[in-house]
Amino acid sequence: MADEPLVLGIETSCDETGVGIVRGTTLLANAVASSVDDHARFGGVVPEIASRAHLEAMVPTIERALKDAGVTARDLDGVAVTAGPGLAGALLVGVSAAKAYAYALGKPLYGVNHLASHICVDQLEHGPLPEPTMALLVSGGHSSLLLAPDITSDVRPMGATIDDAAGEAFDKIARVLNLGFPGGPVIDRLAKEGDPAAIAFPRGLSGPRDPAYDFSFSGLKTAVARWVEAKRNAGEDVPVRDVAASFQEAVVDVLTRKAVRACKDQGVDHLMIGGGVAANSRLRALAEERCERAGIRLRVPRPGLCTDNGAMVAALGSEMVARNRPPSDLGLSADSSLPVTDPHVPGDHSHAHDHDHLHELSKENLYS
Repeated sequence: MADEPLVLGIETSCDETGVGIVRGTTLLANAVASSVDDHARFGGVVPEIASRAHLEAMVPTIERALKDAGVTARDLDGVAVTAGPGLAGALLVGVSAAKAYAYALGKPLYGVNHLASHICVDQLEHGPLPEPTMALLVSGGHSSLLLAPDITSDVRPMGATIDDAAGEAFDKIARVLNLGFPGGPVIDRLAKEGDPAAIAFPRGLSGPRDPAYDFSFSGLKTAVARWVEAKRNAGEDVPVRDVAASFQEAVVDVLTRKAVRACKDQGVDHLMIGGGVAANSRLRALAEERCERAGIRLRVPRPGLCTDNGAMVAALGSEMVARNRPPSDLGLSADSSLPVTDPHVPGDHSHAHDHDHLHELSKENLYS
């Protein structure tokens, strides 16, 4: 094995089939096949459609990643895969593929946590993560504040959404405004032409007695929907750009305020933001402004690494190899509710001898 491990990562937790290849902390390939267009007419992700799309895209996407990286499957030092959380059927496709490749190649398998991967991907952009790392992860499925003393073994939840995640709220408000799916990019674009102070939308869980680090966007979503409905019922035009800007400001105001507070309370002088909503331009700008004011260093990967991708899984897998974490076994299962406190699923290695024996029987076919 080279000094820096060469790891392939597979991500299938939702509607993107992501395959990344990383050597150490250097990104060599990041191939993505998205099925978002297949879900658009339904206004959200349909699990059965996502699973089928993963199945069809898996092998071509892996082959494209290997070609982009200029390596062969036999060069790999390990295979990492998102074991959870996510859509059960979608996860199962990725886990099954990873197990097949690891088994046939005789390479170690690493089942990793989707959320921990979103944190670790920043190493590909800004170098090794400080320890501990404070992370704000914001996407369609989760809004979380996490403290990670060790990204491979110790990730601690500080706060999370208690209802709608931020990305989910973006999608729902886009639907209210008839803007299509996904909602995040179009609201971000329209908000730049609107007034963020035009409408006083509520800030969830921001009172003195509310949980310091938890998030709630359900009330905000309802307030926006009722405001729009009242305008329409009165026969008035809805100022879509102002609604988008005011809604977006309410979301990013709460996210950044609570994240900076967590850093101060925990004595952490840096903040990492990840997840699909981290691509939002206003979130980035307000986070930069508030972190600078508080003396906190902000780390945000480029937008292509914020959304779900295989590079983030490969990055965490590479870190597992580098730190000599035990690999998972072929009994690894997909876990749709895998807690973030489990950044890695090592598994039971009581059948390691059987694995070696089966590999000897199969590798001739693989390499022929």
